[in-house]
Amino acid sequence: MSSGYKRLVSASRPSRIGAARARATGHNRGCNRPASRAARSGTALRAFCAGLLLFTVAGTGCAKPGSGGAHAAPQSAPRNVILFIGDGMGISTVTAARILAGQLAGGSGEEHSLSFERFPHVALVKTYNTDMQVPDSAGTMTAMVTGRKTRAGVLSIGPAVQRGDCAGSLKDSLTTLLELAEASGYATGVVSTATITHATPGAAYAHAADRAWEHDAAMPAEALAAGCVDIARQMVEFPGGDGVDVMLGGGRSHFLPREQVDPEYGEATGSRADGRDLVNAWLNGGQNREYVWNRAQFETLDASAVRQVLGLFEPSHMQFEADRVASGKSEPALAAMTGFAVDLLGANSKGFFLIAEGGRIDHGHHFGNAHRALTDAIAFDAAVARALAMTDARNTLIVVTADHSHTFTISGYPRRGNPILGKVESAPGELALDGNGLPYTTLGYANGPGYREQPPDLTGIDTEARDFQQIAGVQMDMETHAGEDVAAYANGLGASGLGGVIEQNEIYEVLFNALFGPETGE
Repeated sequence: MSSGYKRLVSASRPSRIGAARARATGHNRGCNRPASRAARSGTALRAFCAGLLLFTVAGTGCAKPGSGGAHAAPQSAPRNVILFIGDGMGISTVTAARILAGQLAGGSGEEHSLSFERFPHVALVKTYNTDMQVPDSAGTMTAMVTGRKTRAGVLSIGPAVQRGDCAGSLKDSLTTLLELAEASGYATGVVSTATITHATPGAAYAHAADRAWEHDAAMPAEALAAGCVDIARQMVEFPGGDGVDVMLGGGRSHFLPREQVDPEYGEATGSRADGRDLVNAWLNGGQNREYVWNRAQFETLDASAVRQVLGLFEPSHMQFEADRVASGKSEPALAAMTGFAVDLLGANSKGFFLIAEGGRIDHGHHFGNAHRALTDAIAFDAAVARALAMTDARNTLIVVTADHSHTFTISGYPRRGNPILGKVESAPGELALDGNGLPYTTLGYANGPGYREQPPDLTGIDTEARDFQQIAGVQMDMETHAGEDVAAYANGLGASGLGGVIEQNEIYEVLFNALFGPETGE
């Protein structure tokens, strides 16, 4: 491993679009230097980040161009950035969730708007990975938090490194915006309804040659021997600043040893093979830290009295919103976790960077289950609305986007106000019929587990039920991602930097400028 960060700076300053698109294809290495894990001690990272910011002022190839924006923060005001990721929330998901939310509110649905659909700045985002036409979450989130596109399946490492190549990953880490923020004195947070070590949240703070390395037992022996560290341990041992300040989500088993019984499910144990209790390690690693694992404990937290919080509410992913509500499950909603994070992080006089993910939108789609996907999308929107109400657009940028889309479709000429989860009606009470003379649903999937060799008769089936799987055109055990562009919506500080049809890694430019200010740009 090298002893520090290599600075590979181009001699001339590229344009904003040119630089971002060069990074998309891996040709410009100026804005992310290969780094050794050893070099990422708190001191080394802080020194590196200071150097990076100085380079942007000096006008090197690493400059982050000023994005302007609808709002400009006063010099003394804190600068805040919140990046919301609806995992798998393609445009068809946004449309269907909008209609469902409107219908649940008593309207016909089509005229309804989700909170972020009122944001004044919108872009279409190209999501491909450097090696995949249809991407995965690891590569797409890496693009957004590092400014570099990379291959599928890896977290915040360069595109030249093959998936699973531990040695290569140690030589080619990509610095993330969360690392820069934490090392520069900002408060930071990561919130997700998936495991907190999953691909999307993990790319913000970890560097891994395989997204599956969520705990040590999931890693090959040769990777462990070569010095690679699992994602859960990287989160707990995060070297920048004083560590990530708020970490809320699922994935408790990744932090506990196999010998330890889970506090909620007596039949479950931790997953770690190294015997480490990472929760206790984190608690002992700093002052005024709190750990919670259920809703009751979470609701007793006082954001003004605690400095850092770790919340792990399930051994694996958190419950789907539909299941959480139906069962009264003892875990907080995404909106509650987001609101708490904003409250705690907002106490930092410099500002904060928060990532909040609706991770189970994606999982509902993979199961071919629109009900769960859409109810999670609505819960995600509630989290956006909560953050919007708690912040000031003059000093806070909120960006809402997706990492990728799904093969989810809305079709069939249903009447206005037709229940979006229901069967297609041409008029109230009059079912439209397919070529076989059978009713069909408005929603479907191009592929997935809902495939049937013989079209089923849905006449007596409740297609709005929580467990109903929509019909799929191609048989797959799990429905897949889709490759069309996704939307990005921006409001507040520097939001006007987002627009047009952009590469996914260009989102980084907008986030960077809002957080560090136009004085670091052109």
